[in-house]
Amino acid sequence: MIHMRAYIKMSVAMAIVGSFIVANKVITGVFPVFLASELRLSIGAVTLIFLLYIKEKRFPCISRRDLFLFIFQTFVGVFMFSIFMLYGLKFTTGIESGIITSTTPAVVGLISFFFLKERLTWNHVIGILCAVLGTMAINVVGAFSNTAHGAHALFGNLLIFGAVVGEAIFFTFRKFVSKDLSALVISTVVSITGSLLFLPFAVYQAWKFDFSGVTVNDWLLILYCGVVVTALAVILMNQGIAVVPASSAAVFTAIMPISAVVLSCLFLHETFYWYHYVAIGCVLAGIVFIAKAPPVRTKALNRMAEQARTT
Repeated sequence: MIHMRAYIKMSVAMAIVGSFIVANKVITGVFPVFLASELRLSIGAVTLIFLLYIKEKRFPCISRRDLFLFIFQTFVGVFMFSIFMLYGLKFTTGIESGIITSTTPAVVGLISFFFLKERLTWNHVIGILCAVLGTMAINVVGAFSNTAHGAHALFGNLLIFGAVVGEAIFFTFRKFVSKDLSALVISTVVSITGSLLFLPFAVYQAWKFDFSGVTVNDWLLILYCGVVVTALAVILMNQGIAVVPASSAAVFTAIMPISAVVLSCLFLHETFYWYHYVAIGCVLAGIVFIAKAPPVRTKALNRMAEQARTT
């Protein structure tokens, strides 16, 4: 029953993340990138601080080790992720962005192999190859099949993949944070740190930005990204990851590209080409292979996990 609740939470979280891609495709057409990120994270931070006060009544003490991990995770998985994602969306479509970001489990596997010295099983290898084939279907086949898919789209897709790498690093290092900290505390600290990182750049862009051209719908999208995406989705995903093995949690990232693709077609009126079917099929097959791989823990991971418990 506990796992079922976790599965539901992660499913809802990934559907929301898919909508984040579509919402930001619209937002980046109105707001500068750093200003948009600062507004989203600030709203999310205020929301999370309020929820933290209501639920836990206090802000817990955080060790220097965990604080360092939070700063590193936020810089890579929030700051750089947002920059790559939002600038990438200026050059590519919401559909292709959704498909590329679904390669996260494969990238997590590669990061774990090269930097954490995890052993890759055949399931991991096949899953990673499927993800590579999926991205090639978009960028190589798409370039020859669709005249609208040019150098700008390729550059945008590369930026989106950069965001994937940042998210994968964030996802990997989440397991090293102290188990004593709740998902709500972790989400709050990450949002606060992220808003501080964006603040100086956002102030500079706000100084030159004409707010008179912003509509009510634009502000509602910013509010949605701040409250629902930055606060609610992150809490739900962190709660799910806390009780479900990472290999199982990776399966639920498959919901995100489906959400992004469907919403891009409905609200952005983007065209779904045949190679998009091939790409998403390859990526989803890769996620299934990775999800079925047996969990592997190395001595390095065991040592880091033990340090996290005793620090």
